[in-house]
Amino acid sequence: MSFTIYPAIDMRDGKCVRLEQGDFEKETVYGENPFEVAKEFAAAGASWIHMVDLDGAKEGSKQNAEHVLRVAKELDCRVQIGGGIRSEEDVRFYLDEGVDRVIIGSLAVRDVETTKQFLSKYGERIAIGLDARDGFVSTAGWLEQSEVKAVDLGKDLASAGAKTFIYTDIAKDGMLSGPNTKEIVRLAEETGVDVIASGGIKGLDDLVELKEYKDRNVIGSIVGKALYTNQFTLKEALAVEVD
Repeated sequence: MSFTIYPAIDMRDGKCVRLEQGDFEKETVYGENPFEVAKEFAAAGASWIHMVDLDGAKEGSKQNAEHVLRVAKELDCRVQIGGGIRSEEDVRFYLDEGVDRVIIGSLAVRDVETTKQFLSKYGERIAIGLDARDGFVSTAGWLEQSEVKAVDLGKDLASAGAKTFIYTDIAKDGMLSGPNTKEIVRLAEETGVDVIASGGIKGLDDLVELKEYKDRNVIGSIVGKALYTNQFTLKEALAVEVD
């Protein structure tokens, strides 16, 4: 089984930003143009780019779609997008325009049955984003806390055909404090479904550690702040894929 690095582009107000623990008041701008950032990632050899519409997640509708579509159409890499995707119209919009994978987050908590219908219809082109705080899923751009346990929701959706989960520990996100490997592996093992790790990557050792679990369904890692703050280069991270 392969292990894939997903460089991240989080968008707000048309810019490339990073938040700390999902806090919209703790924002740092790292690029004025998401496409130019994506272009650099593609040039470095990224096979996938992970994009998040933060405005969309907060507002509940697509806000930065033009940047996503430009990356999908003009660059030689695959794209997955999350944030503000609340309907089948949203899903089809992105998939029909060349995006490879759409991430369902808040909707998976609020409307499990509709999410299961999407999984049945679109299969592996749907990923489920499980953004957890203390083990419970958060929604609406992490502004709202649910009473749904990430592992329980994961099991339910895995039985309905989910092929990929993206697990983010909100307490780790943007903090350069290391990933929550224990919960990532737990989700992968208890659901039997591929899991992409997200949140807290601070060094190449974190990626090497996660890769050790690739035969236990941990298939990749999203990397954001560590790249933007020069903890390591994307080329160095991508080298972990093939080591």
